[in-house]
Amino acid sequence: MTDDGVFDAEIAATYDEVHGGQDTRAVDKVASVLKDLAAGGPVLEFAIGTGRVALPLKNLGLEVAGIELSKAMVAELRKKETGRAIEVAVGDMTSTWLGRSFPLVFLVYNTIDNLTTQDAQIACFENAARHMQPGGRFLVETLVPPIQKIPFGETKLAFACSDNHWGIDEFDIVTQQYSSHHLRLEDGAHKKLSVPFRYAWPAELDLMARMAGLELESRWADWDKSPFTHVSKSHISVWRKPVG
Repeated sequence: MTDDGVFDAEIAATYDEVHGGQDTRAVDKVASVLKDLAAGGPVLEFAIGTGRVALPLKNLGLEVAGIELSKAMVAELRKKETGRAIEVAVGDMTSTWLGRSFPLVFLVYNTIDNLTTQDAQIACFENAARHMQPGGRFLVETLVPPIQKIPFGETKLAFACSDNHWGIDEFDIVTQQYSSHHLRLEDGAHKKLSVPFRYAWPAELDLMARMAGLELESRWADWDKSPFTHVSKSHISVWRKPVG
């Protein structure tokens, strides 16, 4: 593993293609919701990555800043941006401090799970709260842990099977850690990638937010703000920092 962690230059070069970054309608919907929550900005994105969301937000007229651990991902962002460069601090979103506060801090696309311990996830909420203005918001988009899909006693769940991509998630129920194993066929050769994660239930995230001094404001099943229910596969949660 490199200094960039899992997201090295090879992964960064194809990240947008593999993770749906070309679906402009979906990204535009995300950017629209974030713009409304930001109330004019500026905004801070944890794990800004290749700018998949940040650049559309910038195009909507918002000032955007970011924190990103992977220099390779930031390099891909720089290739795509035009005009004034987005402020990006290379560092860990659990501790890196930009020295100013924002009306909106956000963390999308399941990236909270990249923090593989409960302590790290708690620190992420604390760092978000430190960057938030009074009355500001912290938004997290992530999956609902798919544990109900696994038969009792089993640890593995297949999630992808195609001619060129096979995927299996392997869960540790005790630690809430899991690994996402990918096998891809590229140019006639198989390449294997395993990425470590930690899942957390919505209620656990609410407690982390409460420990950081934040209050739950909204929770949706998707970016269309549809209600979150017991069969929702993902959630977008918004916590607010009290005024005073």
